[in-house]
Amino acid sequence: MVINDVIKYKVNFSNNIRQAIRTLDEGGIGFLTIVDDFDSVLAVLTDGDFRRAILNDISLSENIMKIANRNFIFLENNYSREDTEHLFKTTKILHIPILDDTKLKAIITKEIFKISQPQPSSLNVPVVIMAGGKGTRMKPFTNILPKPLIPIGEKTMLEVIMEEYSKYGIHEYYLSVNYKRNMIKAYFEDEPNNYEIHYIEEDEPLGTAGSLKLVEHIIKTPFFVSNCDILVKGDYDKMYDFHIQGGFDLTIIGTMQHHQVPYGVCEIKEGGELIKIIEKPEYDFLVNTGMYILQPNVLDYIPENKFFHITHLIEGLKEKGGKVGVYPISEKSWIDVGQWNSYLNFVTNDNN
Repeated sequence: MVINDVIKYKVNFSNNIRQAIRTLDEGGIGFLTIVDDFDSVLAVLTDGDFRRAILNDISLSENIMKIANRNFIFLENNYSREDTEHLFKTTKILHIPILDDTKLKAIITKEIFKISQPQPSSLNVPVVIMAGGKGTRMKPFTNILPKPLIPIGEKTMLEVIMEEYSKYGIHEYYLSVNYKRNMIKAYFEDEPNNYEIHYIEEDEPLGTAGSLKLVEHIIKTPFFVSNCDILVKGDYDKMYDFHIQGGFDLTIIGTMQHHQVPYGVCEIKEGGELIKIIEKPEYDFLVNTGMYILQPNVLDYIPENKFFHITHLIEGLKEKGGKVGVYPISEKSWIDVGQWNSYLNFVTNDNN
């Protein structure tokens, strides 16, 4: 793809990391150029740079140039197709900025070529989707339909989640079901699909992790776990590699969420004396998305037939010396469709 309308892929070098990441998220291609006051390109930024900044505990209030790549690959405005194809074949870059006397004129993405994006390798690991809840945040919809079958366009929520995983060669799913389980099973019996679906049936609600005990002697490889009301847009190969290479027992997929207090915040001393007023402060939090990668031995820590949340599992692992990782993704890479406002926004604007 050749992008000629480049305005939303530029950010001024005076911005901090937080501001630049917002622009990166809005652009939607995982690539951004950093320009000076004369619009000359100084550096580039990718979603990988953002992730490394989070993992290295760099404050998002720091200037963007602290994490930007100043030694970037580019082509001049008189580039040839052969030049472009050669760069994509011989490097790992996914985007090439086209410059005319240091000014950004276009961006070429690797997908324009047939050699383009290598197909994601087949992960060949199972996914457990926690689909047994009552969906109380989505009432009265869920009085009739179980939350996993709520429609997203022409598909159900469950199908949209499984479709995302299938892009990475994943076709085996374990659905943990309880509330209106027969409707879920009947739907997938009648609806043709290419998935291998198994059911984990709870006789009573077991929390966000209790039913995982039921696959303890069935799943023997690392596996993904996902809530049934979230969608994560990201590179699942990289998430899995991060989990394996880091030697983690459990990896949380976390999204960076930005919040600004719309008022002046008073900081006071004991006794009530004002120290200072911080006007409309901004805060950043790495939030649990509800998507995880687990080693199969982690299931040993889950009690049988007991209500048990994933947070209990994480706390138990930490107490016993287990290693828990967090793989950061950007704010817009995570969609929580389990509450009305976010669901309506997704089906109206974001579902493509």
